[in-house]
Amino acid sequence: MALPVGQQAKYWGIATAVFLIALWFLGDVILPFVLGGAIAYCLDPIADRLERAGCSRIAAVAIITLTAVLVFIPLLFLIIANLVEQMTLLINTAPELFDTVSAGLKERFPQLFDEESAAYQQLIALREAVQARGGELVNGVLSSALGLINIIVLVVIVPVVAIYMLLDWDNMTAKIDEMLPRDHVETIRGIARDIDATLASFIRGQGTVCLILGTYYAVALMIAGLNFGLIVGFIAGLITFIPYVGALVGGVLAIGLALFQFWGSVEVTDGDTITYATNWLRIGIVAGIFGVGQFLEGNILTPKLVGSSVGLHPVWLLFALSVFGSLFGFVGMLVAVPIAAMIGVVARWGVVQYKQSLLYRGQS
Repeated sequence: MALPVGQQAKYWGIATAVFLIALWFLGDVILPFVLGGAIAYCLDPIADRLERAGCSRIAAVAIITLTAVLVFIPLLFLIIANLVEQMTLLINTAPELFDTVSAGLKERFPQLFDEESAAYQQLIALREAVQARGGELVNGVLSSALGLINIIVLVVIVPVVAIYMLLDWDNMTAKIDEMLPRDHVETIRGIARDIDATLASFIRGQGTVCLILGTYYAVALMIAGLNFGLIVGFIAGLITFIPYVGALVGGVLAIGLALFQFWGSVEVTDGDTITYATNWLRIGIVAGIFGVGQFLEGNILTPKLVGSSVGLHPVWLLFALSVFGSLFGFVGMLVAVPIAAMIGVVARWGVVQYKQSLLYRGQS
């Protein structure tokens, strides 16, 4: 005979509380295992395909590992090195960009630069803050990044965890299935299949979309001659999973930098005044790059790779990222999307059960 509903709710509530408390206290300690598990989950379909092609599980994992070592890891380190270099250069040149903007504003809006005006005082204070805090900001960002994901985690622990979990993925899922309560096994399996479909569509599909768009934005902006195009492309691709936000933020950053770089200016060289015209073509090309990216995302990439049945609303994603990030830090942000997907699937299942119950339908 099954346990009463009240007792079941109590036990599952205790298990959920223990999980959240463990997540709270362990924090960054479980970071390599979360990353390793995520990598194994994403690579499991590739390993399954290699097995269906005739490889053993060990051979399939060996092929994936060798490909990652020879191709993806060197490429990843190259990209990270360029990102750090461009970020440092961007912050170091921030005062120069500020002076360029100030010169343009002073030429077109001289009233803003009245020394008695509040706007002028705010601009001076902003410039001093950029100069004083620029180097400190770079050091803080780098030290925080190294504190969260240090070299040992990236190079040793995460790959090892991912390889072992990928090797034993099928065995782990089978063991978990054996531990399911027998009275609810089919219901739990159905919910788990829905969760897996949602996660597969979102994480694997949307992750591929983010990678493609980030690469496209970075390469296209660098070809267009935009300074710091790699950083802008990385940011735009990273937040593409929130519809329109990635293109909006990346577009604003790119067009702003294009205005700084290609806007007309006046320069005095050897007593001669040289006037540089505004390069509207370059600015238009930068804006067009994001227009094409939005078209590709909305009409080709997302429908083909993600589909329309994911069921994760952008507002729900933002809420989950905010809550888990504030409660559990960086690890919380990593698990926010999977947990949001699980909660969404369970909530939809609960709505279906509610509509089939007497509480909704009544006695008639």
